[in-house]
Amino acid sequence: MSPPDPGGLRAGDVLTRRYMLLERIAWGGMSVIWRAFDQSLQRMVAVKLLDGELGVDRGERELIRREARATARLIHPDAIEVYDYGEAVTAQGRLAAYVVMRLLDGRPLSDRIAEGPLPWAEAALIAARLATVLAVAHERGIVHRDVTAENVLLTSTGAKLLDFGIAAFIGEDDDDRASDYGTPPYVAPERLTGTVADPASDVYALGVLLFEMLTGAPPYPERTWEEIENVHREGPPPVAEVPGMPARIGALCQSCLLERPEARPRAQEVADGLRLALAPPRPAARERLLRWAVVATAVALLAGVTIWTQLSGPHTGQVAGPRAHGTAPPTVLDSAGPTPVASARPTLSLPPSPRRELRDPPERGGQAAEETPWTEAIRSSVPSLSQSVRRFNAVLARGENEGRIRPDVALDLRQVLANSVCCSRDLAPIRGKIADRHREGTLPDDFRHALEAQLVFVSVALAG
Repeated sequence: MSPPDPGGLRAGDVLTRRYMLLERIAWGGMSVIWRAFDQSLQRMVAVKLLDGELGVDRGERELIRREARATARLIHPDAIEVYDYGEAVTAQGRLAAYVVMRLLDGRPLSDRIAEGPLPWAEAALIAARLATVLAVAHERGIVHRDVTAENVLLTSTGAKLLDFGIAAFIGEDDDDRASDYGTPPYVAPERLTGTVADPASDVYALGVLLFEMLTGAPPYPERTWEEIENVHREGPPPVAEVPGMPARIGALCQSCLLERPEARPRAQEVADGLRLALAPPRPAARERLLRWAVVATAVALLAGVTIWTQLSGPHTGQVAGPRAHGTAPPTVLDSAGPTPVASARPTLSLPPSPRRELRDPPERGGQAAEETPWTEAIRSSVPSLSQSVRRFNAVLARGENEGRIRPDVALDLRQVLANSVCCSRDLAPIRGKIADRHREGTLPDDFRHALEAQLVFVSVALAG
């Protein structure tokens, strides 16, 4: 397939005295994507270019402008980043609208699927990353509307979602756009009836894509608009059956393909479910009990140190407070019991606590009890992964509401945590980001400590 007529634009041409076009790397419809050089910032970029005759506009320029605005609102490491948008008259007397984006190297997911089904774990991981991007887009009010294998790029750092060219805002009229701009196998049934833009249509397309990755073919054979409009489906959607694959993944994929939009899961629920299915098996009951006990002990010690620090004065072992006239001199508590010390400041002495002998837990039938009321209480008090992430984000929301954390700082931290949990399962990046934000003065001390405390629970949840 040859590229569309670029209106005489050639390699070496410069847009707006800044972007030097080097080579065409992709094309489709009326647009061409060029590898280009940004002469102002001295970096390589991708330029999506659409040009036409002056005074003629069939709506394509509005689409590319909307793409730039929608993508610019979406901040996520697995979505393409937009740098600039503009319109210019070329040397050939044509009007060019262009979007400047980050240049990514990789291969389309469609090329990989053409080679055969992906291993189920790889397919689930790609779908989980895409579901996370879509969840963020939906939170920002954006519906992608063209989630396809062609619009997913496999790079060295993971799968990236591209091309928000027909994106719309939630609730926006979706009349006559599906047959004009959508891709038939991925279009949700409700889009054929002219509904408003709904995140559920992205979830349907994600289900088609996951099914295709797992089996090598889409769930339904229809590939043209005529076939799709004439088909009458009955019964539940098909299930992707892959040997050794957890049943949860197949069930999630099938739920995304449900005909009624309200019956489909949200994108974030798909991401969470896939991550849970990919998680390693939980340890044995005894090892799990030991882990909870260690966590509970650490939390208890941390709470004790915090309370002691708040109550203590500057001298170790002393608690600030008035001392009644004639009382005994202040004491320091150590392993040998109370010892009198001299102090020039009034203090309040604390009586020594009675010593307690530590004993092993009671045994039943020669074996240590697996379940006791206190172990159940410890287990129930530790939040799940999704709860821990929500509590982390709630701390950021409180900081935003109080005007103590800027919205861009909060969004940055949310995204870094989401990426750490979803993809790498390594919390070092978010810990480093918190430290950086604190160092630059955009994250107050108390909120830094609160966020780091929530990360303890996230780490425990990730550990299983």
